[in-house]
Amino acid sequence: MTNLSIKTVMAALLAGSLAATAGMPAFAKADGGSFDPARFQERIEKRVDKALNGTDATQDQKKQVVGILQAAFTDLKPMHALRAENRAAMRAALEAPTIDPAKIEQIRAAQMKIADDSSRRFTKALTDAGNVLNANQRQAFFKTWGDKTWGEHKHGPKKG
Repeated sequence: MTNLSIKTVMAALLAGSLAATAGMPAFAKADGGSFDPARFQERIEKRVDKALNGTDATQDQKKQVVGILQAAFTDLKPMHALRAENRAAMRAALEAPTIDPAKIEQIRAAQMKIADDSSRRFTKALTDAGNVLNANQRQAFFKTWGDKTWGEHKHGPKKG
């Protein structure tokens, strides 16, 4: 059996966590507080409204997109908890007196499955939302929505 280095395992977990959390930063408040579903639903409504601002999207279209995204994030919430459980299990496995490569691989594989399932669900939601809109609305929506969802945060000018 192949011995996995700690760096390899941690890199795989980090990659999985990053992939799985795409578009999900609002599950926890910035101050580390608990998840507030009502506030989160409102946040989705505001992001959709902002993303479709300046387009000819109807209120019905906006409502449909909001519903699709709210349902997706509701579906993704349990996966968020599973990722946290897997990270704790990986840490325990790596801190054990004896490292069990098979157990570590099992945890890593479970984490990758969660990441894949999360990515699949979020991609389906974005596809479904895109299908509610015409081409111009969709381009405007994804240009604005993508600024935060795809990790394109603007933190000032690039250096170097």
